[in-house]
Amino acid sequence: MDDIVKQALAKWPNVPHCYGWLGLDARGNWRMRDERAQHLGLPGDKLSNAALVGFIVRNYASDERGCWYFQNGPQRVYLNLETTPFVARTDPAQDFVLHTGEALGQPEAAYLTEAGELLLQRGNVSAQLDDRDVAQAMALLEMDGRAVDDEALMAWLEGGKGALTLRSGDGGAIGVQRVRSDGIPAQFGFIRQPQPDAPA
Repeated sequence: MDDIVKQALAKWPNVPHCYGWLGLDARGNWRMRDERAQHLGLPGDKLSNAALVGFIVRNYASDERGCWYFQNGPQRVYLNLETTPFVARTDPAQDFVLHTGEALGQPEAAYLTEAGELLLQRGNVSAQLDDRDVAQAMALLEMDGRAVDDEALMAWLEGGKGALTLRSGDGGAIGVQRVRSDGIPAQFGFIRQPQPDAPA
């Protein structure tokens, strides 16, 4: 967290939190959601200012509820997540890189949804793979140690047997598990659309 943010928190500890104004889309873009975007359920405008994006990245965290936010001075700006708290992309030098610019490192687990969404997990980081990189990652899938074709993959997704793995950059293999799209938040312990706590 930036020092200026820590100082603001100490000076103004009780600033109300903000909900609905910031989002993270499934391609790892931060989006500003004004009142119109919120009212119409639109994703909002993509943030492109490098300094602002860097500030958000450095001050991105989650609370005890599993709600992700950007600490903007003394105020928490809670995010609406289109998918997971992190979005991964393939990278020739580092295998997978998060939308924050950090390397994911060697995934410990992989998950595939009925819609073909690939999710990677390492420690407490859960990241859906950017859809533009899914075809590249699908070429790394194997069934019982052999390349898997579309028909076998569909059968597996529908509950078929077989050990599906994702080849990793170090030559190893990561077991792939099934997860339903609507079960992703519960599986990884986060909330996609945080809401204020009800008054006591």
